Amino acid sequence: MQNVIVDQDSKSLSERFALIQSPRRSRARFPAGCVALVGDESAARAGANPEKRLHPAVVYGPSASSEGQQVYYLVRWLE
Repeated sequence: MQNVIVDQDSKSLSERFALIQSPRRSRARFPAGCVALVGDESAARAGANPEKRLHPAVVYGPSASSEGQQVYYLVRWLE
């Protein structure tokens, strides 16, 4: 994660497992509408669906962007 300050004391910002809907995997941040949080790594992997462009990942957030949107930052892909 580049250019993201991680607040270890934050109660709302944290690393989470998720499914990200995206046509490509080259982005570093995603709007909250493209991110579906799941309970654990196995749920993220089980929900993967390349045909629907759902990719399992670990994300950090949500955080407010400079445009006023809620975004999640990619930590790593699980595939």
